[in-house]
Amino acid sequence: MRAYERLLKYVQVWTTSDEASDQVPSTERQFDLARLLESEMKELGLKEVHVDEHCYVYGTIPASPGYEQAPAIVLIAHLDTAPDYSGEHVRPQVWENYDGGDLTLPSGRVLSTQQLPHLPSLKGRTLITSDGSTLLGADDKAGIAEIMTMAERLIGQGAGEDDWQSGHGRVCVAFTPDEEIGGGAALLDIPALGAAWGYTVDGGPEGEVTYENFNAARADIEIQGVSIHPGDAKDVMVNASLVACRFNELLPGTQTPAHTSGREGFYHLTRMEGDTDHASLHYIIRDHDEAMYQARLETLRHITQTLNEQYGSGTVTLTVTEQYRNMIEKIRPCMYVVDYAVEATKEAGLEPCFEPVRGGTDGAQLSFRGLPCPNLGTGGYAFHGPSEHITAEGMDYVVEILMGIVRHAARHRG
Repeated sequence: MRAYERLLKYVQVWTTSDEASDQVPSTERQFDLARLLESEMKELGLKEVHVDEHCYVYGTIPASPGYEQAPAIVLIAHLDTAPDYSGEHVRPQVWENYDGGDLTLPSGRVLSTQQLPHLPSLKGRTLITSDGSTLLGADDKAGIAEIMTMAERLIGQGAGEDDWQSGHGRVCVAFTPDEEIGGGAALLDIPALGAAWGYTVDGGPEGEVTYENFNAARADIEIQGVSIHPGDAKDVMVNASLVACRFNELLPGTQTPAHTSGREGFYHLTRMEGDTDHASLHYIIRDHDEAMYQARLETLRHITQTLNEQYGSGTVTLTVTEQYRNMIEKIRPCMYVVDYAVEATKEAGLEPCFEPVRGGTDGAQLSFRGLPCPNLGTGGYAFHGPSEHITAEGMDYVVEILMGIVRHAARHRG
């Protein structure tokens, strides 16, 4: 079975996570896909297959004879889809021999080459979309489908006669819940996996190999005003909403997501509420560079101090919560994990792409938990919205890359 055929089935299972929930998984519906995968993994012949109480799915492909001492690796993808857009009632559409131009989806939404300039490069491929009323869910059900297809081939079901004659080490498979809301790596049982390193299959175009991501924090600012009748307000009132506006004005206006790219960081105001008496601001802070990241946090502290000096002590309260760190810090000592992915990508006939992730991945958290874990592209584009799409051929490439990584890992000496 080709990977895209699995994708068409998986995306129809509703698995949207819920950032307002404090449970793991955040939505019970993620178990629907987890149990489906558990059944399929057992049918394929994976060992030690189970779903735990938190909706983590585990399985193992044992080493082939003679390769029992090779280091074990783990391949990881996530079950949930982003709550940014509806993931319910997904109706996947298959467009064979796509002509590379503007494409009108059944909902009337248009995939425009002006907004999505890479589309002409997909000409002649089999394009997969939603009907335009939902997201597709290739993030990250494409990663799941590619790992499952690799497992099928590795075990020997559907493999060619000369596949894997040279053997392979133990390969672990793990599918996690709640990645889209930042919780996917938290409860993964790394010791039970016994893997030396891993790869998340959760990126963009095929051939993408990423091992840099943002340093990330959340900043919550609470502002306590002094509310009084406006007729008696002179030299007494402190309008909390105006103080909130002042706080945002003191940040660099061009250092927002709309003005930055590549390795440039930003301050992103995600939510604000307020009235005269009380206001709040909520930001996410991002930067690839550690020194710049710390400087951004210091800027927030400085603004807080400045406004408290102006309006009175305790007017502004800043709380910073670290979310994740740049995985390159943990990847640098073991760059062979990247090298194997690069070699496998080249062997599949693609040129590796090394764009830093302008976000985070489960791999970042796992790397800091002791499991070095770069991220690989799935072949998908325009995630988290109704324009999301992927190609069958791109997914085939990813399966070949995963096969190549397993081959290289089996020969690791270190």
